[in-house]
Amino acid sequence: MEFSSSAARRHRHHPKDKLLVIMGATGTGKSRLSVELATHFNGEIINSDKMQVYKGLDTTTNKIPLDDRLGVPHHLLGEVDSEAHGELTRSEFRSLAGKAVSEITARRKLPVLAGGSNSFIHALLVDRFDPEYDVFDERSDQPADSSKVLLRYNCCFLWVDVSLRVLEDYLLKRVDDMLNSGMFDELAEFYDPEEDHGPANWTGLRKAIGVPEFDRYFERCRPGEKGEWDRVRREAYEEAVREIKENTCQLAKRQIGKILRLKKLGWDLRRLDATEAFRAVMTSDSGKRCSEIWERQVLEPSVKIVKRFLDE
Repeated sequence: MEFSSSAARRHRHHPKDKLLVIMGATGTGKSRLSVELATHFNGEIINSDKMQVYKGLDTTTNKIPLDDRLGVPHHLLGEVDSEAHGELTRSEFRSLAGKAVSEITARRKLPVLAGGSNSFIHALLVDRFDPEYDVFDERSDQPADSSKVLLRYNCCFLWVDVSLRVLEDYLLKRVDDMLNSGMFDELAEFYDPEEDHGPANWTGLRKAIGVPEFDRYFERCRPGEKGEWDRVRREAYEEAVREIKENTCQLAKRQIGKILRLKKLGWDLRRLDATEAFRAVMTSDSGKRCSEIWERQVLEPSVKIVKRFLDE
């Protein structure tokens, strides 16, 4: 597609801010890579996960723990109160994240956008955002209006990818790890028996995988005869866990589909295959070996790509 002459002149005479964008399905290591690269290139991270923008449910939404951030500033991570604000729209994210990019750039640091919500990523990056336009609708082709294709930043895209079979195995394990790390207690505290828990009220943080599934558990498991209570509770718990695992894997598939859609529309995504590192996580007790594979196949190529991008 050829840009209009006016658009081309505007983008030629006004250099755009540089932005590192780390994409990938849930569980592929985006948070880890973003911290590693932000540390290496003096960056600050802007979260683009639409559940992690909300305050609360840190384990359920997989927010990166404070210790793992290694002192790197994070923006839009647990900052929005969904109870008070409601659901954050794509337009609102574009405004908030755009402001963060400007502030980070003004500090002469590298903005690093990281997260799995591709609708938020698209909303921030396109030069002119149309909230009525759904770029992920496969029935629509690349838009004729070049303003919907042009990017408002000079972007370096890194796509962390893991083969679906290996990723699904890892995600199933991760759900179990999350439950062992306090996810159930977190959701029990979050649950309010006085609220309507129907799908019409699944907005904001209540859309997070784990909330609707365990809401049904908490509704079913009321105190009663001890024997019956134990049986019902165990069955309801196992059903909730099965649903969480299934929904998490379905989310990963949808995210990969959206990434492929953006690639099809011309986004220059540099794919990094982290499959071997994740396979090692599933089959090896050696954290050192897993880290060595990650560094060789993901981190080191990423550093080279970003260095070239910044030197341009």
